[in-house]
Amino acid sequence: MLQDNLILEHYGLNELNFDTIKSYRDRFAEVKQAHPWNALETKEFLYKVGAWGKVRDTHKEGVTLAGLLLFSEERIITEVLPQYFLEYRESKGNEEWTERFTSQDGTWSGNIFDFYFHIHEIVRNSEPQPSIASSLTEVLINMLIHADYNGEGGVILEKQPSHYVFSNPGLLLVPTDSVFSNTVSQLRNPNIVKLFSLLGLCERSGSGLKKVKQNWSQHHYKTPAIDQDVSMHRTVVTLSLSTQERQVSSSEKDTYHTSATDSGNNFKDVEKYQNTPENNVEIDSYNKNKYSYNKGLIEEFKSYNNDVNSFNKGDNYYNNESNLYNNDVNSYINNHNSYNNEQEEDSSNLVNVENIDTKLWDIAALAREKKRLSPNQMEHIILELCKEKPLMLKEFAYLLERTPDGVRNNYLTKLLRKGQLQLKYPNQPNHPKQAYLFNKKDIEK
Repeated sequence: MLQDNLILEHYGLNELNFDTIKSYRDRFAEVKQAHPWNALETKEFLYKVGAWGKVRDTHKEGVTLAGLLLFSEERIITEVLPQYFLEYRESKGNEEWTERFTSQDGTWSGNIFDFYFHIHEIVRNSEPQPSIASSLTEVLINMLIHADYNGEGGVILEKQPSHYVFSNPGLLLVPTDSVFSNTVSQLRNPNIVKLFSLLGLCERSGSGLKKVKQNWSQHHYKTPAIDQDVSMHRTVVTLSLSTQERQVSSSEKDTYHTSATDSGNNFKDVEKYQNTPENNVEIDSYNKNKYSYNKGLIEEFKSYNNDVNSFNKGDNYYNNESNLYNNDVNSYINNHNSYNNEQEEDSSNLVNVENIDTKLWDIAALAREKKRLSPNQMEHIILELCKEKPLMLKEFAYLLERTPDGVRNNYLTKLLRKGQLQLKYPNQPNHPKQAYLFNKKDIEK
């Protein structure tokens, strides 16, 4: 097995992807703002972090194997590691993949650093609970730092509706039954660990999977499973998202009820509640065209309200709280159904509403077609949308096909802070008709 500190004397800076290096250095500077390495030239910086090596007795230099894996490109990496392969895929339970990309598709670098952040963005946008998203990226980073990149089969992350499967070449270096309790780290790739840990993405304490197990237990999910395929020399970690044995705690109910007053969180929480077995209704119409969207949403909310009312029989106190919640949900439906009317009322320029809708739909097309967009691309689309008219959070989520929280936390908040957007009701952040406006003053500057 090749050690990741191996110096590849015939591989120099030209074999590296400088966009990836820049991205790494930018993140390093964010985490360690006053660090002296920020002022170093590229080669010296790479040497300090372990991506570049020097052969003392021959005075030769070169990229280390760890540096190649993090900062080079797939075609070059496979010259040294022919079996190297990365893949992310997801489906809705059938045999067809609804989303898939690999290190070989040629649309990105194909190195493990960019792979991590591609998936990090997908997970952050698709999993509204921060603790769940954090655990998933924790297992992802563990898979990347412990994989045997000279082994067969590649590093694969598969997402199904009910679970995630992380699979990588290489067997565990500690007993399987101690993985979730071990506090001593056994490293297959110490330089890769160093490169990720310098960004605060992992630790050498061996406690990563232990935290994941604790988090899964707090959410009442099944204990993560680890399987070792000795014949294939692979390790497989399965994280179940099944709610079959999950009971909603009283604290979760309080949080759930409180967040119903926020229109953006309201949409997310209803979606979360409906994904339980008792209310196993998917908001499929959310990703369909605008004409079927309202109808499907109304029917699902009606089903939800009927189930909640049935559940609340026999418990007057809880029933009163749920009725209050149902009123909030009904209010949300009414607001959503009056969306087109609101557009007409708010449009003082007399532009045809249908034309505006069509143009907005076209502007956001790229975001709906590609689930992996750079922050700059997504921000550009959002600004172009706001140049047409003020938009509410739920409208952004619909047009971009992203979760409301993902749009707000990842993009809108940043654009507000930069002064490129402004709130329609700046003194009332939780106004029910709160919208985001393009800040024309920003251009005038």
